[in-house]
Amino acid sequence: MSLQFEEVGRGITAIDTQYVRSRMDASHLIVDGDEAAFVDTGTTHSVPLLLQALREKNIAPESVRYIFLTHIHLDHAGGAGALAAALPRSQVVVHPRGAAHLVDPGKLIAGTKAVYGEESYQRLYGDIVPIPAERVITTDDGDRHQVGTRSFTFIHTPGHALHHHCLVEETEDIVFTGDNFGLSYREFDTSKGPFIFATTTPVHFDPQQLHDSLDRIMSYQPRAAYLTHYSRVENLERLATDLHADIDELVAIAEQHEHCDNRHEHIETAMYRHLCERLDAHGYTGDDEERHRLLDGDIDLNAQGLQVWLDRRRRAREK
Repeated sequence: MSLQFEEVGRGITAIDTQYVRSRMDASHLIVDGDEAAFVDTGTTHSVPLLLQALREKNIAPESVRYIFLTHIHLDHAGGAGALAAALPRSQVVVHPRGAAHLVDPGKLIAGTKAVYGEESYQRLYGDIVPIPAERVITTDDGDRHQVGTRSFTFIHTPGHALHHHCLVEETEDIVFTGDNFGLSYREFDTSKGPFIFATTTPVHFDPQQLHDSLDRIMSYQPRAAYLTHYSRVENLERLATDLHADIDELVAIAEQHEHCDNRHEHIETAMYRHLCERLDAHGYTGDDEERHRLLDGDIDLNAQGLQVWLDRRRRAREK
């Protein structure tokens, strides 16, 4: 297979969706016997890469049974409609809070444009294709879906988004975590293993819910997690500990600068300093230019999400 496709587990291929940069965003293809499924899709621009992966593995489009979406943020689900159109037998499985936005994506598109702006939206995501309602399946907490002989349990995991669920395969001791187990870019790997940090992007970030969802994921005692950003990580006990501490630190940064002028800039500066201190301790030796290249986009989104959370908390206290 090409360098864009990497075998990362039994019957699991990570596909680099080429969102923003290489190895930032992954779709995972699961194959078992004569059935297949995708976990997350990347954007509409990513769909040709997913179809290429099927061709290179000699998998007929009709063999893809499911498109599993961890949540409906467009770097995870923007390509779902276009992919479903190319996979005639597939059904799209989504958290019940996300289903209506796949059938009628207008509000989802408007919300994404509010975060990114019109020009960046078009460049990053392209046209979002609606999905016929009869092809969308919603999950209750604890539902299972089968791909070949493999069974996946869907657990509802708010904190990053209210429309987030994760896929647990207990027989393999693995979990597909979307964004609820943070971000871990392979460029930051060192002799100490993977580096991980929390994502607090708008608009549903809730620190206590995210702590609770992390604990729920870890209650299954998985040996590996498959992150959309980016793919397989192990040593999850250490990573979960790092994530819990990171959530607390990001909340502290937000609270410290809540009443500052230009608080977005102050939060970004403090967050970059915090992550650089962690990277130094992790043994990462990249220079400032490389750190900014890899971190700035997430820092901007995290700062936006922290501010939305601060404002939501303030309004709740004023009631």
